[in-house]
Amino acid sequence: MNVDRLSPADSLALLKQCSLGRLGCIADGSPYVVPINYYFDGKDIYSHGAPGKKIEAMRSNPRVCLQVDEIKDSYNWRSVIVYGVYEEISDLGEQAIIMDKLFTRVPDMTPVESRQSSELKTVLVFRIKLDEITGRVENW
Repeated sequence: MNVDRLSPADSLALLKQCSLGRLGCIADGSPYVVPINYYFDGKDIYSHGAPGKKIEAMRSNPRVCLQVDEIKDSYNWRSVIVYGVYEEISDLGEQAIIMDKLFTRVPDMTPVESRQSSELKTVLVFRIKLDEITGRVENW
């Protein structure tokens, strides 16, 4: 077993390649981790959600992280964690553009997301402004 740092370029490439990650935030004083679909534009992470625990947690404490990984098996994997700040996007035009990019990147999002996309007012679109990226790799 040999765990090494993933280069910054390889970390960014993994973020661009993947579209599913685990969002970490603090909800009611406790860690809260949920899977999200996302789109990475090379600078920021974009996603969406319905009003609920995840959104309320990020509104209360906008410091968040996202873990993304690619796993071949227990001894061959790559993993990236990004840290940043949650920001809601209120401009409807920008929301529509981001949702289009999300659906292009993840065409098989759930039916609930598909129904909500036609009514953007029920969907909260947000970005994570990245300020740190770390990556690890084992025997890739």
